[in-house]
Amino acid sequence: MLVFFIYPILLTFFYSFTNLALTGESAKELKFVGIDNYIHMFRDPTVKISIWNTLIFLFGSAVIGQQFLGFFIALLMKHKNRTFRRVIGTIVLAGWVTPEIVCALCLYSFFGDDGTLNAILHFFGMTEVAWLYTLPMLTVILANIWHGTAFSMLVFQAALDDVPSEIEEAAVVDGASRWQILTRIILPYIKDTFTTNMMLVTLQTLGVFGLIYAMTGGGPGTSTTTLPIFMYNQAFVNYQLGYGTAISLVLLVMGIILSLFYIRSMK
Repeated sequence: MLVFFIYPILLTFFYSFTNLALTGESAKELKFVGIDNYIHMFRDPTVKISIWNTLIFLFGSAVIGQQFLGFFIALLMKHKNRTFRRVIGTIVLAGWVTPEIVCALCLYSFFGDDGTLNAILHFFGMTEVAWLYTLPMLTVILANIWHGTAFSMLVFQAALDDVPSEIEEAAVVDGASRWQILTRIILPYIKDTFTTNMMLVTLQTLGVFGLIYAMTGGGPGTSTTTLPIFMYNQAFVNYQLGYGTAISLVLLVMGIILSLFYIRSMK
């Protein structure tokens, strides 16, 4: 932890106060520039757009998408026979085990102008849509939901299997409806699982880069530019590593704040 985690963070923190660059005069001589990178960052309108896009992407694909869809699929498979659970589980897991770049290319082909989705719309006589141009944020959110929902499904499936069947059977005998069993027995019993899973998918979603970069490149314009995309562009496209590391610390702080919030809520 000290060598591979603490030291790189401290080094990143130091570099964020320098003019570290890959090319140009700054690459020849490392200089301490104080908080100039942070002043420039918070004056840059693209940073505000990137933070907002990151929050939208996080809320749409992690909080709403993966969390609730994963729970819904796990709930549907509860009490089903082993063959049914094995088949459905394998289908859902296919998206999760697919490498991120392969997943991005598959979904780019699905949402592209000549892709599968528009072919389906054309078959039913509906108007085709330029999904990656008119609704880019929605497409990357749906792509990340498809790619990551299986993890939440596995977590909730394990939690639902731990709910004592005797309690549910007693509730049925007492005349409880399915909705009452869900809201008064199942959800309270696995509430800690919701918090733990939310923390894990949040941290995972904050760092999503390859999926968005391969599908939209952060565009059109800055419509899908999240903090990881913006950080990469500044550090490795514009070669301003010092500025890029300052942006990365903002992403780190966001992850820490959200993690502390989830841990506190678990108490």
